[in-house]
Amino acid sequence: MIAVPQNEERKKPHAWGKRNWIQLAVFLVTIGIGIQFYIYVHQASGNGPVTVLRPPGVEGFLPIGALMGWKLFVQTGVWDPVHPAAMVILGFAGFISLALRKSFCGWFCPVGTLSEWLWELGRSLFGKNYKLPGWLDFPLRSLKYLLLGFFVKTIFSMSSPAILGFLQSPYYKISDVKMLHFFTQMSILSMVVLTVLVLSSVVIRNVWCRYLCPYGALMGLLAVFSPTRIQRNPDTCISCKSCSQACPYYLPVDKKRYIISPECNGCMECTLVCPVENTLEFKTIGTGKNGWSTAKLGIVIIGIYITVVYTTGITGHWKSSVTEHEFRARLRTINSPEIIHPTVPFR
Repeated sequence: MIAVPQNEERKKPHAWGKRNWIQLAVFLVTIGIGIQFYIYVHQASGNGPVTVLRPPGVEGFLPIGALMGWKLFVQTGVWDPVHPAAMVILGFAGFISLALRKSFCGWFCPVGTLSEWLWELGRSLFGKNYKLPGWLDFPLRSLKYLLLGFFVKTIFSMSSPAILGFLQSPYYKISDVKMLHFFTQMSILSMVVLTVLVLSSVVIRNVWCRYLCPYGALMGLLAVFSPTRIQRNPDTCISCKSCSQACPYYLPVDKKRYIISPECNGCMECTLVCPVENTLEFKTIGTGKNGWSTAKLGIVIIGIYITVVYTTGITGHWKSSVTEHEFRARLRTINSPEIIHPTVPFR
C-alpha cells in the first residue's frame, strides 16, 4: 500500500507557501531600494544636502555591465569599482543556479515574482491560463537564448582595454540613472511594449521569463549542470499528474525520472502537491536520502545572499567608488552628448 503523507508542508495546488513569502519579502525590498534610489537621484539633482545613501542593490538591474565586469575580472583581476554590486548579484545568481537549480528565478528575482503574480491573477480572473501551441512555443523560447548569445558574443569580442574603457565611461557611471529614467521618463514606445508584456503575462504564464529574459537563459544553462534536481520514483508514482499540472513551465514531471530542463526554476510546487510520500523530491546528488524542504531551501538561499553581501561589503567589493560630488556632476550633464552609450572597438 502506498502511504499518503501527513506532512504540514504539503499543500493544495496554488496555495500560498514559504517560497511565496520569500518572493514577497525580496520584492518589497526591491521596491524599497527603488524608492531610496529615486530619492537619492532627486536630492542629488538639486543643490541641497543628500540625506539618503545611494543603494548598491539597484545595480542588480545592470546585468550586461556585470557580465563585462566578470570577464574583465577573470582576465585581469580588476574588480569593477563603478558598479561592483552588479557583479556581486550576478555572481550570487549564477552560484545558486549552478548549485540549486534555477532557484534565483523561482525564489529571488523580483521580475520573476511579478510575472508569476500576473499569470496567477489571470488564472483567478479567467479560470485558466492559455498555453501556446508547441509549434509557436518552442521557437519563442529560443528567443531568450538568442538574446543571451548576442550579448555574450558582443562582450567576449571585446578586448579587456575596451571593457575597462566602457566601465569607466561617463555613460556607465550614470547608467543606473538612465535605467531609472526608462521608467520615470518612459517613451510611448516603451509604454506600449511594457503594456503588451503585462497584458500577455496575465493570460500566458511567464511570458517575459519563458521567452525573452536573457538573464534567466543564462541561469537556466548553468542549472543544467546543477547536482540538484527534481527526482521521481516511478515505483511509487500513481500517475495522478498533479505535479505536471502544478508546474508553472508545463514540464512533464509525471513522465521523467529526473527533471534537468533549463526551464525548471526550483520552485518545488510539483513536490508539494504530490500525494505520495517520497515519490517526488528536490534532491542534491550525493547528499543521501533526504531531499530539500521549502524551508531549508529558502533559508539557504537567503543565507547565501546575506553572507555574500556582508562579505563583499567589508572587503570593499559592494559599494560604488563614484563619489557624491562626481555623481552630481554627471547628473547635470546626463542629457548631453557626453553621456551617450559609447561605441566599443572589437577584436
